[in-house]
Amino acid sequence: MTIRVIIVDDQAMVRAGFAALLAAQADIDVVGEAPDGRRGIEVARAVHPDVVLMDVRMPELDGLAAAREILHPPAGVTHRPRVLMLTTFDVDDYVYEALRAGASGFLLKDAPPADLIAAVRVVAAGDALLAPSVTRRLIADFAATRPAARKDVTALRLNGLTPRETEVLELIARGLSNQEIAQRLVLAEQTVKTHIGRVLAKLDLRDRAQAVVFAYESGLVTPGG
Repeated sequence: MTIRVIIVDDQAMVRAGFAALLAAQADIDVVGEAPDGRRGIEVARAVHPDVVLMDVRMPELDGLAAAREILHPPAGVTHRPRVLMLTTFDVDDYVYEALRAGASGFLLKDAPPADLIAAVRVVAAGDALLAPSVTRRLIADFAATRPAARKDVTALRLNGLTPRETEVLELIARGLSNQEIAQRLVLAEQTVKTHIGRVLAKLDLRDRAQAVVFAYESGLVTPGG
């Protein structure tokens, strides 16, 4: 099945470059683009993409606000694409907030072309793009300093998980893949997938990215722990 993508970035050259790269893939179709967040929302609702590549800093409406509107649409709007944020190291705060808002991950703008293509496919498949060397560090840094006021509230939600589900959530937050979790807990990989599905459902989380954020915010996992 072809992955429908739109590109939202205020730099025309960036949009053109990404579009050319992605359109050259047999399984990816670039169905629209926009120069700012407001227009990006309009395009997303008009063409119903599977994935939105969203720049963080843009005029009119920034990528964070646009991602929130796309992922939490008003009544009557049923289509919710996956959002992949495009960022640089100097916007860490925005990245953290984007993940909390429901974005499926982020990609550095200077990433190799192969990484961009792979990221679109990963996100379109329903998984989250969690780059071990970057994303988890950012989440840990901000979870350690900013969301303390929410810790008691989120911790209460952990009570609905079984001990095994809690263990799986902790390992997700520590960056282990399904295969690695299966090996650690001596389980079949399909069983791990079942546990993850139940964790996401019980905690009302969309994907692994939100699961990692939740694990840090609740205090289940501590930075450096």
